[in-house]
Amino acid sequence: MSAQLSTVRPPAAGYVPPPIVGEGYPLTDLQRELLATAARLGREKFAPRAAQYDREATFPFENYDDLRAAGFLKICVPTRYGGLGADFPTYAMVAAEIGRHCGATALTWNMHVCSTLWSGLLADGLDMTTEQRAEHERHRALHFARIAGEGKIYAQPFSEGSAAAAGKAPFGTLAAKVEGGWLLNGKKIFASLSGAADYYGVLCTEDRPDRSVRDTLYMAVPADAPGFAITGDWDPLGMRGTVSRTLLLKDVFVPDDAQLMPRGVYYQAASRWPHMFSTLSPTYMGLAQGAYDFTIQYLRGEVPGTAPVKRRMYPTKQIAVAEMRIKLEQTRALFLRAAGEAKIDPSRDERLRCYAAHYTIMESANDIARLAIRTCGGQSMLKSLPLERIYRDSRCGSLMLPWTAELCLDRIGREALYEPGEADD
Repeated sequence: MSAQLSTVRPPAAGYVPPPIVGEGYPLTDLQRELLATAARLGREKFAPRAAQYDREATFPFENYDDLRAAGFLKICVPTRYGGLGADFPTYAMVAAEIGRHCGATALTWNMHVCSTLWSGLLADGLDMTTEQRAEHERHRALHFARIAGEGKIYAQPFSEGSAAAAGKAPFGTLAAKVEGGWLLNGKKIFASLSGAADYYGVLCTEDRPDRSVRDTLYMAVPADAPGFAITGDWDPLGMRGTVSRTLLLKDVFVPDDAQLMPRGVYYQAASRWPHMFSTLSPTYMGLAQGAYDFTIQYLRGEVPGTAPVKRRMYPTKQIAVAEMRIKLEQTRALFLRAAGEAKIDPSRDERLRCYAAHYTIMESANDIARLAIRTCGGQSMLKSLPLERIYRDSRCGSLMLPWTAELCLDRIGREALYEPGEADD
């Protein structure tokens, strides 16, 4: 009897998507709580709305209402300013969980969170004079109060169609010092959250005779500032819900307290905190997991709204899933390792691993989605199912500044072969 009982299996409960960080990964109480909230919002709110935002290329305002209610707009605001005080790895894991359900929501949320991460945790480790530190405390208290107390949204436009966003040239958007503040003139393209943000964290160059990347300023421009305008259409391949239109600035005045970092400090941050530019990649880690989850559910015949037909018994399907799982595990391991190493002045090995992780996540997300489409077959092309959207969204990652796939390869090769200060004769 006991032998017979041992062969009886409990009834299958269906596929349950695993934690974004994998089973058994050590988490703090805060991380566990935030990840559980993000997973619930993703399943119940973000995933059901994602197709509409993608189809209409409209911003996910309802998702941001949910993020605000959950306290996620202030996730990286230090606790002493009323925020949740999350560190870099915590942000990365939560962003990946959100990206698993809606890529556009995770990617735009990244732009907002970076405004608080850069001026908060990241800035705390940078070198500043006593006067700069006092100035920064006054300014960021104002910005954090808007976010933590009023639920305001900050964007972070980088691109200008030049080498500036890659750190190889000064930004073309200029800031001229005037009494009580600054006058800004310029243009930003692919500006995510355009029309949705309350403030735009504009990276610009101080207007002086010999401009360089060292003269970069980081200014919060109010959406209703005179001279500020949003223009152009938005009908891209993927990440359609980011609504990344063009910003125009014509003699836009911002007061001195609009600075999100003191003069000269952004360049120091960009040089000493390289992980600050890898905050886009968690979104794509989530998309990779989402493509895998869908494939498992589809092959098991468990996708809601589709016929409960199982396709898991075919060896070709099983091999494809095995390939996807291997690539997913490799990508996730590098993602978590690099996120845990984020800090000021990382070693060269840690810096190179950061580039490698960013590149791997961006490329693997689309490769996993490619395998998913090939494995799931013709129905995966339907817009009524999420896989074709995941495929399009995931393809966009390798194109995104400041670290495109090409720039990551360039940095890895150069920095691996040359010691600091070395050059060829």
